[in-house]
Amino acid sequence: MITEENLVKKEQLDETPSYFMKMKGGGEKSPLKVNINDILTGFMGGAITIFILGLLTRFTYTPLLIASFGASCVLAFGLWNSPLSQPRNIIGGHFISTLVGLIIYHIFGNEPWSLALGVGLAIGLMMLTKTTHPPAGADPIIIILGSYSWDYLFTPVLTGSIVIVLLALLINNLRSNRKYPVFWI
Repeated sequence: MITEENLVKKEQLDETPSYFMKMKGGGEKSPLKVNINDILTGFMGGAITIFILGLLTRFTYTPLLIASFGASCVLAFGLWNSPLSQPRNIIGGHFISTLVGLIIYHIFGNEPWSLALGVGLAIGLMMLTKTTHPPAGADPIIIILGSYSWDYLFTPVLTGSIVIVLLALLINNLRSNRKYPVFWI
């Protein structure tokens, strides 16, 4: 027997896309825009920042570079106004994720499940503290696979992320149409 309630349920099912149909996308084009000034700022900001971190590493004999800093530069100079690119997120995200990685490594060692736990906890804690910074999600993997000690939290991670923020402040604000940061806290 067809009831009004059954018809409503059928309509809701017909309107709800299937799991695999959702993966098709909406048919829209990428909202990203190509702007030559943004491209040049991204190129220069990323290149200058990594170059300075490399020089500081060479002259101080203190490692200040990690792979995830390259991705941080993409956000700091290419998507400078994103909430994920702000100083709080760059510094806080790297700090929290590295701390998680160090704790997990020193308690559980280098295991596939400890890598997974480190990344999962880092994501959760960054979201909880409003310091989400996607490149920092790689930090527990870097820490655990590299078997790093506690001082890694300060050099390269804290020092390097502060240098990225300082250069983002200087370079982004050279452009009259940019105001970086959008927020501090």
